[in-house]
Amino acid sequence: MRTIVHLLRHGEVYNPHGVLYGRMPGYSLSERGRQQAVTVAETLAPHNVVAVVASPLERAQETAGPIAAAHRLDVGTDERLIEAGNLFEGERVSVGDGALRQPRHWSKLRNPVLPSWGEPYLEIAHRMLGAVHTARAAAEGAEAVCVSHQLPIWTLRRFVEGRRLWHDPRRRQCSLASLTSLVFAGESLVEVVYSEPAGSTDPTVTGA
Repeated sequence: MRTIVHLLRHGEVYNPHGVLYGRMPGYSLSERGRQQAVTVAETLAPHNVVAVVASPLERAQETAGPIAAAHRLDVGTDERLIEAGNLFEGERVSVGDGALRQPRHWSKLRNPVLPSWGEPYLEIAHRMLGAVHTARAAAEGAEAVCVSHQLPIWTLRRFVEGRRLWHDPRRRQCSLASLTSLVFAGESLVEVVYSEPAGSTDPTVTGA
């Protein structure tokens, strides 16, 4: 029984101040982000998608909308797909001009392996894997789409591929509106396929 769970990163967000918005409410897709969502929906239109679930955050729900509509489905919500918790929420964290230059924040950087500034990588991987298996069971023999965020998707990918979870954020392979597709035979993961139907984007741009 072959089942595919597509992990879709949301589209571009309107973020005029360039802050790390994390789980903060009120951050919706930009015009480009809405077009990216439509592009992914068109890409997945021929697929046998029977379930669409998303993080509760606006940008994920909005990205899921066109895909669900194309398959005449409702968008489900799974809290486990939410963005990672981060102590720098609401701050500008760009290298050279942001919160990382301020001594009051340096204690948060004491353990990058955990990491000390946010939700532990292992906790992210476990909750994401739980969401994936719930989606897999709901879509057995077909395909499901789970709309989430860059760090949770990339952390889960590293986890299932047996790689260490701490990493250089500049090297994440998880562009805006990209698909990280997990292919299952029964309950066993047999392949990970990455694609960028809406094109590639810089992984360091604030907007994860």
